[in-house]
Amino acid sequence: MELRVLKYFLMVAREENITKAASLLHITQPTLSRQLIQLEEELGVKLFHRGKYNVTLTEDGMLLKRRAQELVDLSDKTIQELSHKDDTLTGEIAIGCGETRNISALANQIAIFQTEYPLVRFHIHSSTADDIKERIEQGLLDIGLLMEPVDVGWYEFLRMPYREKWGILARKDSTLAPKQVVTPEDLTESPLLLPQRDQVKNEIGSWFGEIYEHLNITATYNLIINATAMVRSKVGIALCFDLGAIYEDLCFIPLSPELETGAVLVWKKSQMLAAATSQFIQQVKIQFEHS
Repeated sequence: MELRVLKYFLMVAREENITKAASLLHITQPTLSRQLIQLEEELGVKLFHRGKYNVTLTEDGMLLKRRAQELVDLSDKTIQELSHKDDTLTGEIAIGCGETRNISALANQIAIFQTEYPLVRFHIHSSTADDIKERIEQGLLDIGLLMEPVDVGWYEFLRMPYREKWGILARKDSTLAPKQVVTPEDLTESPLLLPQRDQVKNEIGSWFGEIYEHLNITATYNLIINATAMVRSKVGIALCFDLGAIYEDLCFIPLSPELETGAVLVWKKSQMLAAATSQFIQQVKIQFEHS
């Protein structure tokens, strides 16, 4: 498979119209159609359902779309890392971030870095720790901002300054809303939304103790914005961090006893880093190790 053809395929998958995709790619429609047919023959699968006016991806097409996007992203990232203009620092730094207030501290460091090195671009990917670690292994991300608990055995890491406090996010008309804190016993009768990661659920399970086995867990989530929508719709009460967000119709109540979680900034051990990434890590180390 040629990278050029994969880019053609991705354009058609995005536009769902071969004529429009060909125009955007500045090639003829017959040329693009021929390239797609050759790609299908090379792979031995059908990639598109072809209609009269549009095309849609088959199941195999959807799989190739995910893999093709990863390959194209990795190619673009490699080109950025190898691009040099005299001794000026250039390139792209890809960072994966979980939901944490520590992103503010990291954002401040990015702003400082870009003041000195304005040709360096940052790409921020928001996701869970497990997804971020996988993308670091694939070479799609340079650095990860991960919420604990997390296995950092394969990484160099730096501990971030803020620790997140756990609590519940509930509707303001909930019977729990007037409370200053909530205990495990307060939550035994409520439908609950828990974070999706197994390691996090184990930590929450330890906080609940024996009560955990009897909880009414109605759903799990990986992004708090989705959990917020479910809380509003009375799916349940979400266990989450206090990220400082203010909601008109919801309230955050801390846990008692307190439960806190730290965050770490990680990058792969024993790996040659691009100049921009290496310089940024050095800056962050100086700032956080002495703060």
